[in-house]
Amino acid sequence: MKKFEGYEAKRSGNARETLPAGGYVCKIFKAEEETYSWGSVLVLSIDVTEGEYAGIWTRDYKNNTNEDKKWRGTMRLTVPKDDGSEKDAWTKNSFNNAMWAIEASNPGYVWNWDERSLKDKLVGVIYRDREWEMNGNTGWTTEAGGLTSVDDIRNNTFKALKPKPIKNKPAAAAPAFTDLASDDDGELPF
Repeated sequence: MKKFEGYEAKRSGNARETLPAGGYVCKIFKAEEETYSWGSVLVLSIDVTEGEYAGIWTRDYKNNTNEDKKWRGTMRLTVPKDDGSEKDAWTKNSFNNAMWAIEASNPGYVWNWDERSLKDKLVGVIYRDREWEMNGNTGWTTEAGGLTSVDDIRNNTFKALKPKPIKNKPAAAAPAFTDLASDDDGELPF
């Protein structure tokens, strides 16, 4: 075998630390509203601040050598449209709960409709397992699925979220096996 240019025996940088599903005390580093054709989202950039996984998203970002690296510690809250629909009522309930969680986690803080005021606030984040699919490949990861107070996390009194599989996923076809005759004593290929 011919040695190639740039050979160096080293561990691949592609292996990423994973965060198990569960509850974590997190700090909000940045909050910004993003607007799309269908509505707005409040994006919270967060990182775990307590326990075994403290700083997981900071380490992930610093250790990622890809040019298009992204901050993986995000929580996305749909901003209510205030259109009176049933879906909007559910969105308002979720948004209200998120703001309650932030207020309850930061004594004296009151949500003032300025997303920049969320910077450096603590909040309890409940991560759940979520199945993903891309280019025919599938797998599981964790995602921030809900917010609660830091006391709920510290006291382990939060409700765990159910895993979120891909919706309408087609059933996997059974693998095809070649039936070999029982008297076949041919040589193995290895």
